[in-house]
Amino acid sequence: MPASGNVTASGNATSLSHMAGLVRAAVPPMHPGGRPVVAGVAAAAGLARLLTGRGALVGALVTAATAAFFRVPDRVAPPRTDVVLSAADGAVATIGEVLPPPELGLPPVPVPRVSVFLSLLDVHAQRIPADGAVVSVEYRPGKFLSADLDKASEDNERSALLLETPDGHRIGVVQIAGLLARRIICEVGPGEKVAAGQTYGLIRFGSRVDTYLPPGSTVEVSVGQHTIGGETVLAALPARRAD
Repeated sequence: MPASGNVTASGNATSLSHMAGLVRAAVPPMHPGGRPVVAGVAAAAGLARLLTGRGALVGALVTAATAAFFRVPDRVAPPRTDVVLSAADGAVATIGEVLPPPELGLPPVPVPRVSVFLSLLDVHAQRIPADGAVVSVEYRPGKFLSADLDKASEDNERSALLLETPDGHRIGVVQIAGLLARRIICEVGPGEKVAAGQTYGLIRFGSRVDTYLPPGSTVEVSVGQHTIGGETVLAALPARRAD
Protein backbone atom coordinates (compact mmCIF):
# COMPACT_ATOMS: atom_id res chain seq x y z
CA MET A 1 0.00 0.00 0.00
CA PRO A 2 2.70 2.55 0.84
CA ALA A 3 4.38 1.83 -2.47
CA SER A 4 1.11 2.45 -4.28
CA GLY A 5 0.69 5.75 -2.42
CA ASN A 6 4.20 6.82 -3.45
CA VAL A 7 3.45 6.02 -7.09
CA THR A 8 0.23 8.04 -6.94
CA ALA A 9 1.99 11.00 -5.34
CA SER A 10 4.75 10.84 -7.93
CA GLY A 11 2.20 10.69 -10.74
CA ASN A 12 0.36 13.75 -9.37
CA ALA A 13 3.61 15.68 -9.10
CA THR A 14 4.49 14.81 -12.68
CA SER A 15 1.04 15.88 -13.89
CA LEU A 16 1.29 19.20 -12.04
CA SER A 17 4.76 19.79 -13.45
CA HIS A 18 3.49 19.03 -16.95
CA MET A 19 0.53 21.40 -16.50
CA ALA A 20 2.85 24.14 -15.24
CA GLY A 21 5.04 23.65 -18.31
CA LEU A 22 2.04 23.95 -20.63
CA VAL A 23 0.95 27.17 -18.91
CA ARG A 24 4.45 28.66 -19.20
CA ALA A 25 4.55 27.74 -22.89
CA ALA A 26 1.12 29.28 -23.53
CA VAL A 27 1.69 32.54 -21.63
CA PRO A 28 4.36 34.76 -23.26
CA PRO A 29 7.00 36.28 -20.99
CA MET A 30 6.82 39.99 -20.17
CA HIS A 31 9.35 42.54 -21.35
CA PRO A 32 11.45 43.83 -18.40
CA GLY A 33 10.56 47.39 -19.37
CA GLY A 34 6.93 46.69 -18.52
CA ARG A 35 7.50 45.34 -15.02
CA PRO A 36 7.51 48.75 -13.25
CA VAL A 37 4.27 49.70 -15.02
CA VAL A 38 2.54 46.44 -14.17
CA ALA A 39 3.75 46.67 -10.57
CA GLY A 40 2.36 50.21 -10.32
CA VAL A 41 -1.01 49.16 -11.73
CA ALA A 42 -1.17 46.18 -9.36
CA ALA A 43 -0.27 48.40 -6.39
CA ALA A 44 -2.95 50.96 -7.33
CA ALA A 45 -5.53 48.17 -7.69
CA GLY A 46 -4.55 46.76 -4.32
CA LEU A 47 -4.82 50.17 -2.67
CA ALA A 48 -8.25 50.76 -4.22
CA ARG A 49 -9.39 47.40 -2.90
CA LEU A 50 -8.01 48.20 0.55
CA LEU A 51 -9.72 51.60 0.73
CA THR A 52 -13.07 50.69 -0.79
CA GLY A 53 -13.38 46.98 -0.17
CA ARG A 54 -14.43 46.55 -3.79
CA GLY A 55 -12.94 46.31 -7.24
CA ALA A 56 -10.85 43.17 -6.79
CA LEU A 57 -12.00 41.67 -10.09
CA VAL A 58 -11.64 44.92 -12.01
CA GLY A 59 -8.19 45.47 -10.54
CA ALA A 60 -7.09 41.97 -11.47
CA LEU A 61 -8.38 42.38 -15.03
CA VAL A 62 -6.67 45.75 -15.51
CA THR A 63 -3.39 44.37 -14.14
CA ALA A 64 -3.61 41.33 -16.43
CA ALA A 65 -4.39 43.52 -19.45
CA THR A 66 -1.41 45.74 -18.68
CA ALA A 67 0.86 42.71 -18.36
CA ALA A 68 -0.46 41.40 -21.70
CA PHE A 69 0.47 44.69 -23.36
CA PHE A 70 4.14 44.04 -22.53
CA ARG A 71 4.13 40.42 -23.71
CA VAL A 72 7.07 39.14 -25.77
CA PRO A 73 5.93 35.97 -27.56
CA ASP A 74 8.46 33.60 -29.11
CA ARG A 75 9.01 34.14 -32.80
CA VAL A 76 10.72 32.03 -35.46
CA ALA A 77 12.52 33.94 -38.21
CA PRO A 78 12.26 32.45 -41.72
CA PRO A 79 15.43 30.66 -42.91
CA ARG A 80 16.35 33.37 -45.41
CA THR A 81 19.26 35.81 -45.27
CA ASP A 82 18.30 37.90 -48.29
CA VAL A 83 15.27 39.58 -46.72
CA VAL A 84 14.28 42.28 -44.24
CA LEU A 85 11.82 41.18 -41.58
CA SER A 86 9.22 43.37 -39.95
CA ALA A 87 10.59 45.00 -36.81
CA ALA A 88 7.11 45.27 -35.29
CA ASP A 89 3.66 43.75 -34.99
CA GLY A 90 0.97 45.95 -36.49
CA ALA A 91 -0.67 47.16 -39.68
CA VAL A 92 1.29 48.49 -42.64
CA ALA A 93 0.32 52.17 -42.72
CA THR A 94 2.37 53.55 -45.61
CA ILE A 95 4.83 52.38 -48.26
CA GLY A 96 6.83 54.83 -50.33
CA GLU A 97 10.16 56.35 -51.33
CA VAL A 98 11.28 59.06 -48.92
CA LEU A 99 14.41 60.77 -47.67
CA PRO A 100 15.74 58.96 -44.60
CA PRO A 101 15.92 60.98 -41.35
CA PRO A 102 19.32 62.64 -40.85
CA GLU A 103 19.97 60.77 -37.59
CA LEU A 104 20.35 57.50 -39.54
CA GLY A 105 23.38 58.90 -41.34
CA LEU A 106 22.27 57.49 -44.69
CA PRO A 107 22.88 59.34 -48.00
CA PRO A 108 20.23 62.05 -48.60
CA VAL A 109 18.50 60.23 -51.43
CA PRO A 110 15.01 58.67 -51.43
CA VAL A 111 14.85 55.05 -50.26
CA PRO A 112 11.94 52.63 -49.77
CA ARG A 113 10.21 53.02 -46.40
CA VAL A 114 7.62 50.74 -44.81
CA SER A 115 5.73 52.19 -41.84
CA VAL A 116 3.94 49.88 -39.40
CA PHE A 117 1.36 51.28 -36.98
CA LEU A 118 0.98 49.51 -33.63
CA SER A 119 -2.42 49.60 -31.96
CA LEU A 120 -2.92 49.12 -28.23
CA LEU A 121 -3.69 45.44 -28.88
CA ASP A 122 -0.47 44.67 -30.74
CA VAL A 123 2.78 43.36 -29.26
CA HIS A 124 4.90 46.45 -28.54
CA ALA A 125 8.35 44.84 -28.40
CA GLN A 126 10.51 45.49 -31.47
CA ARG A 127 12.66 42.95 -33.33
CA ILE A 128 15.88 43.14 -35.33
CA PRO A 129 15.00 42.91 -39.06
CA ALA A 130 18.13 41.11 -40.30
CA ASP A 131 21.39 39.57 -39.13
CA GLY A 132 24.20 42.09 -38.83
CA ALA A 133 25.87 44.65 -36.60
CA VAL A 134 24.52 47.86 -35.08
CA VAL A 135 26.20 50.89 -36.66
CA SER A 136 24.50 53.60 -34.60
CA VAL A 137 21.60 54.40 -32.29
CA GLU A 138 20.33 57.99 -32.08
CA TYR A 139 17.55 59.34 -29.86
CA ARG A 140 15.63 62.47 -30.89
CA PRO A 141 13.13 64.24 -28.59
CA GLY A 142 9.95 65.50 -30.19
CA LYS A 143 6.18 65.74 -30.10
CA PHE A 144 3.58 63.06 -29.35
CA LEU A 145 1.31 63.33 -32.37
CA SER A 146 -0.88 60.41 -33.35
CA ALA A 147 1.50 57.78 -34.73
CA ASP A 148 -0.70 57.08 -37.76
CA LEU A 149 -0.02 60.56 -39.16
CA ASP A 150 2.71 60.70 -41.81
CA LYS A 151 4.36 63.73 -40.18
CA ALA A 152 4.90 61.68 -37.02
CA SER A 153 8.04 60.30 -38.73
CA GLU A 154 9.56 63.79 -38.64
CA ASP A 155 7.97 65.50 -35.64
CA ASN A 156 7.55 62.84 -32.94
CA GLU A 157 9.97 61.59 -30.33
CA ARG A 158 11.94 58.71 -31.83
CA SER A 159 14.94 56.42 -31.62
CA ALA A 160 16.77 55.51 -34.83
CA LEU A 161 18.84 52.35 -35.23
CA LEU A 162 21.15 51.76 -38.21
CA LEU A 163 22.04 48.15 -38.97
CA GLU A 164 24.60 46.77 -41.43
CA THR A 165 24.18 43.24 -42.76
CA PRO A 166 27.11 40.90 -43.51
CA ASP A 167 26.66 41.77 -47.22
CA GLY A 168 27.03 45.48 -46.51
CA HIS A 169 23.39 46.48 -46.82
CA ARG A 170 22.34 49.22 -44.41
CA ILE A 171 18.85 49.12 -42.90
CA GLY A 172 17.33 51.84 -40.73
CA VAL A 173 14.68 51.15 -38.08
CA VAL A 174 13.03 54.07 -36.30
CA GLN A 175 10.89 53.60 -33.19
CA ILE A 176 8.39 56.46 -33.03
CA ALA A 177 6.36 57.47 -29.98
CA GLY A 178 2.63 57.99 -30.50
CA LEU A 179 -0.20 59.92 -28.92
CA LEU A 180 -0.18 57.76 -25.78
CA ALA A 181 3.44 56.58 -25.86
CA ARG A 182 5.79 58.28 -23.44
CA ARG A 183 8.77 55.97 -23.33
CA ILE A 184 10.99 54.40 -26.00
CA ILE A 185 13.44 51.69 -24.96
CA CYS A 186 16.35 50.56 -27.17
CA GLU A 187 18.49 47.81 -25.66
CA VAL A 188 21.32 47.58 -28.21
CA GLY A 189 24.25 49.83 -28.96
CA PRO A 190 26.85 50.52 -31.67
CA GLY A 191 29.11 47.60 -32.45
CA GLU A 192 26.79 44.88 -31.16
CA LYS A 193 26.21 41.79 -33.28
CA VAL A 194 22.48 41.10 -33.63
CA ALA A 195 20.32 38.37 -35.14
CA ALA A 196 17.15 38.54 -37.21
CA GLY A 197 14.09 38.30 -34.98
CA GLN A 198 15.98 39.23 -31.81
CA THR A 199 14.04 41.49 -29.42
CA TYR A 200 15.83 44.82 -29.07
CA GLY A 201 13.37 47.42 -27.84
CA LEU A 202 9.95 48.52 -26.64
CA ILE A 203 7.57 51.45 -27.11
CA ARG A 204 4.99 51.98 -24.39
CA PHE A 205 1.37 52.42 -25.52
CA GLY A 206 0.50 53.03 -29.17
CA SER A 207 3.29 53.80 -31.62
CA ARG A 208 4.85 53.36 -35.03
CA VAL A 209 7.97 51.75 -36.49
CA ASP A 210 9.51 52.91 -39.79
CA THR A 211 11.90 50.64 -41.68
CA TYR A 212 14.18 52.25 -44.27
CA LEU A 213 15.32 49.75 -46.88
CA PRO A 214 18.41 49.75 -49.12
CA PRO A 215 17.85 51.14 -52.62
CA GLY A 216 16.77 48.38 -54.98
CA SER A 217 14.91 46.38 -52.32
CA THR A 218 11.65 44.73 -53.38
CA VAL A 219 8.81 45.39 -50.93
CA GLU A 220 6.73 42.26 -50.28
CA VAL A 221 3.91 43.66 -48.12
CA SER A 222 0.89 45.82 -48.88
CA VAL A 223 -0.78 48.74 -47.09
CA GLY A 224 -3.27 47.40 -44.55
CA GLN A 225 -1.50 44.05 -44.17
CA HIS A 226 -0.88 42.89 -40.61
CA THR A 227 2.75 42.11 -39.84
CA ILE A 228 4.32 39.87 -37.21
CA GLY A 229 7.58 41.20 -35.82
CA GLY A 230 10.52 38.91 -36.47
CA GLU A 231 8.56 36.70 -38.90
CA THR A 232 6.83 38.69 -41.66
CA VAL A 233 9.09 39.47 -44.64
CA LEU A 234 8.88 43.19 -45.45
CA ALA A 235 11.21 43.15 -48.43
CA ALA A 236 13.78 41.20 -50.40
CA LEU A 237 17.23 42.76 -50.44
CA PRO A 238 18.95 43.57 -53.73
CA ALA A 239 21.51 41.06 -55.03
CA ARG A 240 24.32 43.34 -53.97
CA ARG A 241 24.69 46.59 -52.09
CA ALA A 242 23.73 49.67 -54.08
CA ASP A 243 26.51 52.28 -53.90
